[in-house]
Amino acid sequence: MADQLIKATAADGGIRAVAAITTNLTNEAMRRHGLSMVATAALGRTMTAGLILASSMKKPGARVNMRLSGDGPLGVVFADAGLDGTVRGYVGNPKLELPPNKQGKLDVGGAVGRNGFLYVLRDTGHEFPYSSTVELVSGEVGEDVTYYLASSEQTPSALLLGVFLDQTGVAAAGGLLLQIMPKAARDDSLIEVLEERVSKLTGFTPLLRSGQKLPQILKQMLGDQGLQIFPETQMLNFHCPCTFERVLGALRMFGEEELEDMIDKDGGAEATCNFCAEVYQADRHHLRMIINNLQREAQA
Repeated sequence: MADQLIKATAADGGIRAVAAITTNLTNEAMRRHGLSMVATAALGRTMTAGLILASSMKKPGARVNMRLSGDGPLGVVFADAGLDGTVRGYVGNPKLELPPNKQGKLDVGGAVGRNGFLYVLRDTGHEFPYSSTVELVSGEVGEDVTYYLASSEQTPSALLLGVFLDQTGVAAAGGLLLQIMPKAARDDSLIEVLEERVSKLTGFTPLLRSGQKLPQILKQMLGDQGLQIFPETQMLNFHCPCTFERVLGALRMFGEEELEDMIDKDGGAEATCNFCAEVYQADRHHLRMIINNLQREAQA
């Protein structure tokens, strides 16, 4: 099934729901970065959360950056997601593997660490991005983002994130966000209904693995609450805007002396994009072109 995201409302607009499938893009990240299973789960959850948060933005080009910086051995987990459905990301220690946790699941919390911070930056397309920082709750990503929504955005939320892997790679990945909107935030009965239904779920990926599509999942959760699913389906994909031209532009920052040294010692330069692991090779002719351009600019 293609990666996609749908949105809905229920309870006369009192509930906002977003559901996403991110299996293919998580597989792509795993392949590009050579991720271990626990690293794949951590990054897949973070990219999914980023896409779900970005889906509420309005202006074309708006993006959300999410960075989990915990005290675990995985290091930083970073995702950059856009309203256009594109996402990219990386982890600090992509080869890390840990034994399963006490529940027999991938120990994402142990990998990320339970002490640290979640940094969220929303670039809304206006002059200044909005940034917020909260302490990590568990390192499991879903609980941490839920806490961020409640503390920084004052929106009661439930966020389910999941990545299920088998011997072939990512078999299922995605997420579900349910939010109580401000006009319904004081409706205790509505909050109790959502808490009860979320508590009965063992996760989000079991729903996908059972063959349920996103509209079916939303109907199962909110079908008796006046569910209205928006007709638009947002397609999602792993995408990085890095290009060879951007790499050449970045090499300019080294200056003439450093570039000459690269030519003499290595015959060129190699650059790897942190976000997508794409490798770019600049030979001596490319470096010489940059040097010539720098000299012409200096003379001008």
